[in-house]
Amino acid sequence: MSQWSARVTALAAAAQCLAAVKQIAREGSLRDSKQVQRLLLNVLDLNPTSLEQMYPDPHELHWGLETLLLQIGPTQHKDIEITRYIVGLMALERRLYKRPQSMAKLAERLQHIQRQRDDFNFAQDTIIAGMAGLYSDVISPLSKPIKITGKPDHLKQINVQNQIRALLLAALRNIVLWRQQGGQRRQFIFSRQRMITTAQQLLRTSRIPSEPQS
Repeated sequence: MSQWSARVTALAAAAQCLAAVKQIAREGSLRDSKQVQRLLLNVLDLNPTSLEQMYPDPHELHWGLETLLLQIGPTQHKDIEITRYIVGLMALERRLYKRPQSMAKLAERLQHIQRQRDDFNFAQDTIIAGMAGLYSDVISPLSKPIKITGKPDHLKQINVQNQIRALLLAALRNIVLWRQQGGQRRQFIFSRQRMITTAQQLLRTSRIPSEPQS
């Protein structure tokens, strides 16, 4: 995977997390929970060897690539909400990077949740709640909270709050990966066409082939 492909893959994964946040906040649940399983699993993959290891199946990021292209492409129908979430998380990532104590606490808590999952076989809901608590305790205090727009009846539910915070943590994880691959905010201005072309190429790869006609 080229460096540009890695950058766009990480951004698409973050965009998919945030599209899921938007859907849960409005509808109370995901229409297809499989679209976030890999994203949440990867939060606890603390020593990945590559983006290809983290996202081996391009079909899993189809939603994220479409969401990203909507944001950076030439269309006038951009999703301001998703843009606001991405900008907020990029600011949080920079604040986190400048606070070694917060980074160490984050790593310690992630290792603890990883052990709960792998060694003690904790239920998925418990793992999601652990990720949500980690986001609230370590990430949220770094800046003003990211305001999530949705239906109040849904946003008051604990399980919805936990899913949203876990997905924000997963999105942040991918913003970190994007930065590690050389991602910079100025690329959205000076290298936008390169990003669009790469995202379009990855989107073509992610399409599920049509079944042969019998």
